[in-house]
Amino acid sequence: MENTNEIPTTKHYAFNGKAAFGTFLKYAVLVIGAIVAILPILVVFIGSFKTQTEFMHTGVLSLPRSFSFDNYKTAFVDGDMLTGFRNTAFIFVVSMFGKIILGTMFAYAVSRFDFKLKKPLVGLFLVAMLIPAITSQVAVFQLINGLGLFDKIWSIIILNLGTDAVSLYIFMQYLDEIPVSLDEAAYMEGASYFQIFRKVILPLLRAPITTVVIISGVNIYNDFYNPLLYMPDPSLKVISTALYAFKGPYGTNWPVILAGVIIVILPIFIIFLLLQKYIYNGVSGSVK
Repeated sequence: MENTNEIPTTKHYAFNGKAAFGTFLKYAVLVIGAIVAILPILVVFIGSFKTQTEFMHTGVLSLPRSFSFDNYKTAFVDGDMLTGFRNTAFIFVVSMFGKIILGTMFAYAVSRFDFKLKKPLVGLFLVAMLIPAITSQVAVFQLINGLGLFDKIWSIIILNLGTDAVSLYIFMQYLDEIPVSLDEAAYMEGASYFQIFRKVILPLLRAPITTVVIISGVNIYNDFYNPLLYMPDPSLKVISTALYAFKGPYGTNWPVILAGVIIVILPIFIIFLLLQKYIYNGVSGSVK
C-alpha cells in the first residue's frame, strides 16, 4: 500500500556566480549603450527650447524656464527649411524608385540567367564597395560637369542610382530563396520574362524593397557632401544644407541651431519607429 503522507521535496538550485555576473555585464553594457545613444539627443532636445542666455549659463540637462517654440519657428522660417524638405523629398522619391527598379531587375537577371561575364560583373560591384568614395570625387565631378548636370538636382539623383551595391546584394540574396519553379510555372502559362518579373518576382520582394527603402533612404536624407558640392544654388538646398546655412546668421545662437537639428531628425525618426520591424526582418532574411 502506497504511503499518501509523503512530504513533497523542494528543489534547490545552486547559485551560479559566473552566470549571474555574465547576465549583469550584458545588461550593464546595454544600459550604457542606450545612455550613450539617447543622451546627445536629449541634450539637443532640451537645448532647443532654451533662450540664448539660459543655454550659456545653465547645465546641458537643466530644463528651460518655459517651453517656447520660437526657436523652431525661427529655424524653420528663416532657414527656409520648407524648400529643403521639398527638394529632399523629390530626390528621395525619384532616387528610391530608380534604385528599386534597377536593383531588382539586375538581381533578377543575375539570379535567373546565365550569361558571359556574369561572375566578373558581380565581382565589380563588390570591388566598387571596397573603393573609398572620396578617392574618385575628382573624376565624378568631371563627369557630372561634362554631362551638364552641375548645379542641377538631377546630379544627386544620378549619383544615388550608381552608388548602392549593397541593395543589389540584398535583392540577390532574397531571389535565391524564391523557387525557380514559380518562374517555370508562369512561363508554361505563356508569361514573358518581363511579366514573370513584374507579376511574380516583384510582389515577393516586398520585404527587401522595404529594407532598401529605409536603409538607403536614411543615407539619401542624411547626405550632406554631395548636395553641398554639386548643388551650390540656394534654391536647390536640401534639408542637410539648409541646416548648414545656420552657421552664418545664427552662428552663435545655439538654441536655434538645435531646434533646426530636431526638425531634421523628427521625420526620419518617426519613419524609423513605424518601419523598424521591416529593417530587422529584411536584414535577417537577406542572410538566411
